[in-house]
Amino acid sequence: MIEIKNMSFGYKRQKLFKDLELSLQAGNIYGLLGKNGAGKTTLLKLICGLRLPQAGTCNVLGFDPAERPAHLLEDICFISEDLHVPPIPMASFVKLYAPFYPRFSQAALLEYTAEFELGTTKKLTELSFGQKKKFLLAFGLASGCRILLMDEPTNGLDIPSKSQFRRLLARAGGTDQVILISTHQVRDMENLIDPIIILDQGKIIFQQPLQEAAARMKTTIEREEPTDGSALYAEKTLGGYVVVRANTGGEETNLDLETLFNAVTTSGDKVQALFARTTAGKGA
Repeated sequence: MIEIKNMSFGYKRQKLFKDLELSLQAGNIYGLLGKNGAGKTTLLKLICGLRLPQAGTCNVLGFDPAERPAHLLEDICFISEDLHVPPIPMASFVKLYAPFYPRFSQAALLEYTAEFELGTTKKLTELSFGQKKKFLLAFGLASGCRILLMDEPTNGLDIPSKSQFRRLLARAGGTDQVILISTHQVRDMENLIDPIIILDQGKIIFQQPLQEAAARMKTTIEREEPTDGSALYAEKTLGGYVVVRANTGGEETNLDLETLFNAVTTSGDKVQALFARTTAGKGA
């Protein structure tokens, strides 16, 4: 549904992407992770046509988003981290914007706003940041768009609202949708986003389902920091070190997203070599 090939993009003082490659298929809730400044938000904007590639191609549902075709815009929804809402009530917002999305569901919106406890007639500009965020998330989920892009959706949500959002997203995701979520709050999205995409230094350095990552890597708690080069990654923790190693024995392991991200961004060459070896082994 989304195919990016040899795409390059940069700002006047910063080059972000060079020959970027990315392929996203329907039926997945992808997690887009990266350090500050890695270009996560820019990538979302390139996908929906708010930024234009300087080289290469970006194909979304068979369209070039840079051309802003109506048939694409009615099937793509971008929930930005920066919220901009007009000074009108929710009902007026829905009446104004829902017609742009042919698959919009009023019934779903009522369900989602009830889950978020958004029974208010206030103008959107009078709501708190968290309430605005919940309404726009509910609207985006109800849009029925086949491409749903979310930038830091849990920022500004309190603990109960984060749980509500996870429940709604799990119910709303369809087999004909690509949902792409950019987030730093990996603990908020644990057990929901999968596959995982990690963006670093202008490249996609990791794109794997969590099950595959756990099959190839394992975590252990060890008293001493490994110094013999056998570990992929180690970090100090209370009582010792969290160590990531190759899972050569096929053990079941609980590889959390934060540890996975740190291992990939710190020891990317080792991780990529591990996946290359195991892939070659399977092919043999």
